[in-house]
Order: sequence, then structure tokens, then C-alpha cells
Amino acid sequence: MGKYYIKYGIGIAMALIAYFLLTKLLGLHQYPILSAANGVIFGAGILMAMKSYKTDKTNFKYQKGFQIGLFSGGIATVLFAAFMSLYIFQIDTQFAEAILDSWGLSYNKGSLIVIMSLVIMGFATTLVLTLAFMQLLKESWNTKS
Repeated sequence: MGKYYIKYGIGIAMALIAYFLLTKLLGLHQYPILSAANGVIFGAGILMAMKSYKTDKTNFKYQKGFQIGLFSGGIATVLFAAFMSLYIFQIDTQFAEAILDSWGLSYNKGSLIVIMSLVIMGFATTLVLTLAFMQLLKESWNTKS
């Protein structure tokens, strides 16, 4: 089962990194509203992981599908946070300050708050999307009349 969430977790992270680099290339990376597309990327990856697992298994259990979704999104979140940490602390040290300025925050602007926000949003997005997709993919217990 690990092959599913590792494969799709890495795929989601690569798509998130590619999207960020594309927005950077276009000069749009400092607009937090564009990070809403990260949810679409997470959703597509998690749904593909769950569907792939469901088609390969004859008996699809809710717990296993839920685990696939959480672990895929969790791995993607950790990898993307590691990339963003590298980017913020090594490549563009002014990026975090620009993001915090756009949020209208006027206290000590630390880069760590941006990374923590990214991790919390990634895990929250993963949990919500996993719960939603499992409602679509779970086996029905309704009896046929």
C-alpha cells in the first residue's frame, strides 16, 4: 500500500513545486490568492491515488482509502514545505516578508510563520479532501430492494 501514497505524494509535491515555479516565472508568486490552486492540485492527486488503489483492490475498505488519502497528502505537504523552506531561507529571503506584508501583518516578520502556515494548510486541505472523496468512493451499505 505504501507504493500508492509514496508515488502520488511525490507526484502531488512535484506538481505543487512546478505550479509555484510557474507563478514565480510569471511574477505572480507573491499573491497568496493564487495558492487556492494548490487545493485543486492536492484534490486531483489524492483522488487519483484513491481511485488507483480502489481499482487494484477487490475489497476497498474505508480505512485503507482514508489512509491512502491522508498519507499521500501528508507526504506532499512535507516535501513541498521542505522545498519552500529551501526557497525562503536560501534563494529568496525577501519572499516571506512580501507575503506577510500582503496579509497586512505588522509584527516581527519571520519566515517560519509562512512555513508553518503552509504546513497547517496542507494538512487541513488533505484531511478535508480525503473525507470528501471517501464519501464518493466508499462502498454503499444500502440494501437493494
